[in-house]
Amino acid sequence: MLSHHNQLPQKKSIAKAVREIADNLKNETNIQVKATSKILSNAAKIAVNQDQLIDEIVDVVIEDLDTVQQTKESRLYIIGLLKKKYGTFHNAKSHLGVKARSWSALINKLNNQSIIENRNNNETKLSLNERLSSIETEIENINYRVDQLFVLLKQISQYQDFDNHRT
Repeated sequence: MLSHHNQLPQKKSIAKAVREIADNLKNETNIQVKATSKILSNAAKIAVNQDQLIDEIVDVVIEDLDTVQQTKESRLYIIGLLKKKYGTFHNAKSHLGVKARSWSALINKLNNQSIIENRNNNETKLSLNERLSSIETEIENINYRVDQLFVLLKQISQYQDFDNHRT
């Protein structure tokens, strides 16, 4: 009878130990699920950010190409070339859509417009450079977040390896 009485506390302590191990496993599983969820959430955000950055880069490149094309199209007007191309002063004025009283006035107006357009193109290039710099900073931020995700994954993997060796 005495041996039966000693087995009862032993069974209770074994049952208690099994419950503790089960609780620990549940807690560890919950932690891993939350960490994995956070990692996947961050990975999704990174993917969205990369898509947005790619779209912005494409927009910047297209705008830059448009600016280059506009710069190529802007030219310095010369009286002799206009006379050769349009024949008469009246034809040149009406085709170019500029009001002027002489060939010199027409050339001055056309060349001033060309200078203003070039200035606007230079201002556009500056804003493009600012946008590219902003995009580069965002890419650096994304790379930092990706590195953090890898560190988390490595820690989870090491924790699982440690836990597997422990059991």
